[in-house]
Amino acid sequence: MAQATITARVDESDKIRFDSFCSNVGLNTSAAINLFVKAVLRENRIPFDITSNPDPFYSKENLTYVEKSVRELRSGKGKPHELIEVEDE
Repeated sequence: MAQATITARVDESDKIRFDSFCSNVGLNTSAAINLFVKAVLRENRIPFDITSNPDPFYSKENLTYVEKSVRELRSGKGKPHELIEVEDE
């Protein structure tokens, strides 16, 4: 069977993590991509769900909580502090 090359651009850190994952499960990157291609062709679909999950920050429940917290702060309850940021992995 003749071989062909597929070239795709991905974020460098994603590639490093993907290569590491593949190695940990006993595959190389090329074999993992071939598994994906074969699954697409066999099932005639992307073999996993692709969804657009809204940002949970903007959920009705969270916005209600934020509005309540702001009202409490403005009424003198609570103690404001600097923003605490968490770095992405």
